[in-house]
This record gives sequence, structure tokens and C-alpha cells, in this order.
Amino acid sequence: WSPVRNRFQDWSMAWRELAVPVIAAIHGNCLGAGLQLALGADVRIATPDARLSVMEAKWGLVPDMGGSALLRELVRIDVAKELAMTGRVLAGTEAHALGLVSHLDADPVARALALAQEIAARSPDAVAAAKFLMQESWHATEPGALAAERRWQRRVIGRPNQRIAVRRNAGEPDAPWRPRRG
Repeated sequence: WSPVRNRFQDWSMAWRELAVPVIAAIHGNCLGAGLQLALGADVRIATPDARLSVMEAKWGLVPDMGGSALLRELVRIDVAKELAMTGRVLAGTEAHALGLVSHLDADPVARALALAQEIAARSPDAVAAAKFLMQESWHATEPGALAAERRWQRRVIGRPNQRIAVRRNAGEPDAPWRPRRG
């Protein structure tokens, strides 16, 4: 009955604490705990014929690896309730239509790698700040979200990687990114 996360919840929720993007490539079966792990990723790419399910109801259980916290950011409450109460298996196409999956692709690993390369071309400071900003502001009040924007912008503006980004956009030769700061 502890009010803190347990070890199993850490597995899916910890993706959110990483200062790098986490991209899940889903093919085949992604059921129960596997789906909860994938829901913790920043982006999910699945094959159209992947099979996804909040399977716990089949076993007389409820999602217990952060699924309830993660589902609320992806789908409406009625959809989350239905998925948690039925354990119904969804095809990747239906999961995409509901918002559980970000993208559909016949080769989710290749699509994930392409997305990772696209993100890697950006300032590592800005990427980390954008991830944390979105997580912090998503359910905040409007003043809270705007305050978060100001805080995260102060952490990146004028810093070495932001100056490198400006030079790169001005057509200067690619300078390597500096290590991400705190």
C-alpha cells in the first residue's frame, strides 16, 4: 500500500525520466506488461497487424505497471476503461486510431531508426527540454504550462548547443553537439 512507485511500475515509468527520446517498435504481440512498457515510450511505432492488449482483465487483474497513468495521456477515459475491463486484443490499425500507437509502418524498427536520426540532428539540450516540458505541462493549468515553458527555455537559450543550432541553420559547417548539460 506504499504511496511510491514499485519496482514493476518503475520499468514503464522510468522511460519518462530519461533525457533522451524512447521509441518503441512494436510488431507481433504486445500484451499486458509488454504494452505497459511500450506505453511508457515517447513514441510508439507498430505494424498494422501487431496485436496489442491491456490483457490484465483476462487474468482477473488491473494494469499495474503504470498503465493507468500512461493510458490517461493517450486515450479518453471511456476508451481506457473499456480496454482495462475487456482485455480485448486490438490490431495495430485500431490501436493507432485510438491513440495508443503514434505511427503505423510495415517495418517499425526502420521507421524508429529514421525518427531517431531525425531527432539526433537537433540539439540534445532542446530535445531533452522538449520531452520534459511536454510531460510537465500536459496536464498542468494554463499558467503552470506557461511557467514550465519559461523554465525550460531558460535552460537552453544562449547555451552552447543552442548557439550551434543557430550556426547550423545559418548554413555554417556542422559543428558537433556538445554533451547535454544537466
